[in-house]
Amino acid sequence: MCDASNYALGAVLAQRVDKLPRVIYYASRTLDSAQANYTNTEKELLAIIFALDKFKSYLLGSHVIVLIDHVTLKYLLKKAD
Repeated sequence: MCDASNYALGAVLAQRVDKLPRVIYYASRTLDSAQANYTNTEKELLAIIFALDKFKSYLLGSHVIVLIDHVTLKYLLKKAD
């Protein structure tokens, strides 16, 4: 799960156990002054990149599902060019 605000990025690495998510790792960081000026869509995408980079040692070789709540970004990621 990933999310972004005007000030910070957050991510949760979880694993499903008996169909329930079990948290493995929480991560967050603040945005620098340039990133604070990004659009909401860019901040949400930055949160995904942050999470994938932060958790890469856990994710390599695994099936990964990224959960986001930003409707525009969901649309853009599903859109075929």
